[in-house]
Parts: sequence; C-alpha cells; structure tokens
Amino acid sequence: MAQLVVRNLDDDVKAKLRHRAAAHGYGMEEEVRAIVRAAVNAETVRKAGPGTRIAAHFAGIGLRDDEEIPELRGFAPNPATFD
Repeated sequence: MAQLVVRNLDDDVKAKLRHRAAAHGYGMEEEVRAIVRAAVNAETVRKAGPGTRIAAHFAGIGLRDDEEIPELRGFAPNPATFD
C-alpha cells in the first residue's frame, strides 16, 4: 500500500481530526483514510442532472411507443371565452 505524508497541517485542524477520530473510535490514521476514501468515492458518483430526474419521474406516463392520439371527428370546436 502507498503512504502519504501531509505537512504543514494547522494545529486546530489536527485537533479537530483527533476529536473526530476519537468520536468514531478510530486512530487518526484510520480516520484520515476514511475521509480520503469517502472523498474519492463521492467524486466518482455523479448525481443525475435535473432533466434526467424529471424524465425518470414521468417514465411510463403518457402514450406508449405504438400508441397514437385518437382523432375526434364530428365534434364542433368549443373555444374558451373570457368575459
């Protein structure tokens, strides 16, 4: 496995890291590994864009590929009137 050395880390960052590691029941090294692992994995998982989410929401609603819109013949147009 590879090693990584981080220099010039602020004292307050180191203290917060130590506190976070203790809260998770880890040593500082394991906590840093978990943070780096999560950061790299989050980068590779992309959220779908809004268009993709909207399309997924309405998937299966509406006309099927082989279905046509029926024509309405024999009905007089009924335009809306606004007073």
